[in-house]
Amino acid sequence: MLERGPELAAARHAVDALVAGATAGPPARGGVLVLRGDPGLGKTTLLAEIHRMARDRCTVLTARGGETLTQVPFHLTRQLLQPALDGYGSAGVHHLFGEQFDLVAPALGLAPPPPPSAAPADPQGVRDGLVRLLGRLADGLRDKPPVLLVDDAHWADTETLTWLDAFTRTRQDHGVPVLVVLAHRPLPSGTGDGADRGHPLAALADRALLTLGLCALTREATAELAREALGDHADERFCQELWTVTEGNPYETVELLAKVRDRTLEPVAGTAGLLRGLAAGARGGGLVARLEELGSGPTHLAWAIAVLGADSTPDLLAQLTGMDTRELADHTERLRRARIVTAPPARNAPDGHPPEFAHPLIGSAVYGSMPAGVRTALHGRAAWALTEAGHGPAAASRHLLEVHPDDDEDIVDRLRAAAVEHLAVGAPDAARRCLERALAEPPGPAAYARVLYELGCASLLTAPAATVLHLRSALDLPGLDDTLRTDATYRLAQALAHNNQLRDAARAVAAEAARTPPGTGRRRLQAAHFMYEGFQAAEQDGPGRSRRLAELTAGFTGADNSERALLAVRGFDAMLRGEPADEVVRLCDRALADGRPARGLGWTDTTWGFEIPALTGIAYVFADRPDRAEALFTEAVRAFEISGWSGAHLAFAHALLGLVHRRRGDLPRAQHHLEEALRLADRVGDGLPVHWDTACLLIDTLLARGRTTEARSVADRHAFGPPWPGAIVLPDGPSVLGRLLLAEGRAEEAVRTLEEAAEALTTRGRHHVVWAPWPFDLARALAPADPDRAAGIATEAVAHAERLGTPTALGEALRCAALFASPPEARALLTRAVAHLAASPSRYEEARARLDLAHATGSPAALAKAATLAATCGADTLAATAVTARASAHPPE
Repeated sequence: MLERGPELAAARHAVDALVAGATAGPPARGGVLVLRGDPGLGKTTLLAEIHRMARDRCTVLTARGGETLTQVPFHLTRQLLQPALDGYGSAGVHHLFGEQFDLVAPALGLAPPPPPSAAPADPQGVRDGLVRLLGRLADGLRDKPPVLLVDDAHWADTETLTWLDAFTRTRQDHGVPVLVVLAHRPLPSGTGDGADRGHPLAALADRALLTLGLCALTREATAELAREALGDHADERFCQELWTVTEGNPYETVELLAKVRDRTLEPVAGTAGLLRGLAAGARGGGLVARLEELGSGPTHLAWAIAVLGADSTPDLLAQLTGMDTRELADHTERLRRARIVTAPPARNAPDGHPPEFAHPLIGSAVYGSMPAGVRTALHGRAAWALTEAGHGPAAASRHLLEVHPDDDEDIVDRLRAAAVEHLAVGAPDAARRCLERALAEPPGPAAYARVLYELGCASLLTAPAATVLHLRSALDLPGLDDTLRTDATYRLAQALAHNNQLRDAARAVAAEAARTPPGTGRRRLQAAHFMYEGFQAAEQDGPGRSRRLAELTAGFTGADNSERALLAVRGFDAMLRGEPADEVVRLCDRALADGRPARGLGWTDTTWGFEIPALTGIAYVFADRPDRAEALFTEAVRAFEISGWSGAHLAFAHALLGLVHRRRGDLPRAQHHLEEALRLADRVGDGLPVHWDTACLLIDTLLARGRTTEARSVADRHAFGPPWPGAIVLPDGPSVLGRLLLAEGRAEEAVRTLEEAAEALTTRGRHHVVWAPWPFDLARALAPADPDRAAGIATEAVAHAERLGTPTALGEALRCAALFASPPEARALLTRAVAHLAASPSRYEEARARLDLAHATGSPAALAKAATLAATCGADTLAATAVTARASAHPPE
């Protein structure tokens, strides 16, 4: 602790603030404290001192990364949380986890992974579950708030780092006091402060309360160490040489002083020349030579410890080395006396803490010094031993990754099984590593395509482009039966769609459908084909595709899931085309089973995907049946939350609920769900399809509330405008952008935008005037300069609304047509519009129509009713306009 006063003071201040914040309440104290320094500068010792100063007032949880453990998912998470959960008992642990025990507990090793038949765990959901778990733990420890000490964080697994990153980003929102102290070596060089911005630690370091860079000891501190260790008679020249040789590195200084003491050398000028030679034995080749001097037994034991790491139990060490209990104890003691490992005395070693290297520098040197063949063989034996001990495929997989490929089908099978376990606990990157290594073995001809298929599925959430490559390769090879070929093609299309390649997605499933015999498999591919064709913003023959889809589904009754899926796609397409709403509702009803998604077609079903029930609900919304849509979308939120799908899927579910409330005219509630959807989507990445849909709906909602400036801010933040994405936007993006431009007074730009929307949608035969309300806004924009053309657009919109038949569409169309009618005709049209909208679920649109009618009739009662309804909807500007108009009509006396 020499010359560590500032670091200790900073740590003490952080602990004091944490304790004070835990008792005082929000805002939460704590945060992240970073200790950064080269190997040997005393990070571990400093963490131990922080542990000592905090243990009486805080709950201290510790973990340490390992060079050979960086690819073991949740390794440090388990070290940190398992001890904290030990005192809760089974019932207490289940209470802490809540409904997400089955999702999160396997990641912590507290429950077995779900069976292979279960859907893979969503990594974002597991991460969020761990964040909530730590928050609940911290909330229950207000009298002794948690301090998380993570040593060698540069070797931490990615899953742990992303969990800590997520927690530290959100802890302030929940008022949870937790202090996270990270000790790590300098990150790879990059920009800014030298940290590689791509390293998972970088985000944590960016939010640190303080980053303390540890420095080497000065000459004075080195001399003080020497005199404490060897006596006050250590002379100046000896101390100067000691500092020169070690460069002030505390670890190397202490090691060198121990060697001087072991050799009983006098710390005087005459022995100073020996220090450089002695120092060589503390690291690198000198350390290896020192190990070899102990003999083959201790050397082989050190090799086994280097391979097993934290798994260095007596039983596993015995299997790797062939040593009996007495030999293990004897060799462990010799390594301990040589300061190569730390372990209890020999008599306690079998039952005590497993041996570990005295310093990570020693472990790295030992592991690196092993002959390559020996190291590979030991990893192979370690994998076998862990499997025999019942640890499961995932635990053994880190060793199998290090074994040289050798056409071993057993290794392929074990790696595939490990990948299944990794996916089940929410670690797709670990699964991908296992499957890539399995391909290198390689699998036999019969299994090769299957492994490629599994690799593609494992990469679907994290690397769509890689998924496309793997699945296409799998489909080009023999080995997939008809069922797997169908599934591989369906997932290939999903990956292409996620990668904004909708046209390629549609072509892929169409080509495979043509080769697939009639039946459910072909219908599954046909559903995907029509869906991805319909999702495209530009399509060569939209009406022709719609006609073929209608012909295919004409006789369907919803007899099985493949028929139901196609009926859902057909119902959505019919809605976009503006076909009669009664027909749309009939199709949607047949796509469901008793008003709910059929078994196997649910929101979290991976066979069909969430798109199928989503299409049904969206079609209900625009068929003026938001009640049925809300039931579906509420179930979606519930299903995604229970299953831990808290990324883009949950974001989309909130966006869909926002759509329901927007159409009902509950604008504040719609805004709440849409802002939550954007918050969730932002955690996943940028430029996702859900960003476009949600931004579009939020802009439309804010415009309805009269908040044009906020709407523009959302549009700018999400680059809402051309170039438009390859997929359609919900509702029609150009129509909403035109509405925004009109609200901003940019009429010419609005007209151009709305005319482009009209051309694109008319060509495709899409005439739903509520989903794409361009006719109403374009007619209003053109009315001053070209009233004849504007009136023609309004008349055509009425015809489309009459075909559609929903009260909302009819009311909106008649309200628009009133602009171009004589005053008596306008009053009649507005009266009809109000009647239709009063019978609709669309309260905001009704308020607008009532205000227009009040202006046309001069009725104070109508103005009052319009003002009340607008205020109820949260349409602040509309309500204020109505109030002002009423006041003008009846000024105070």
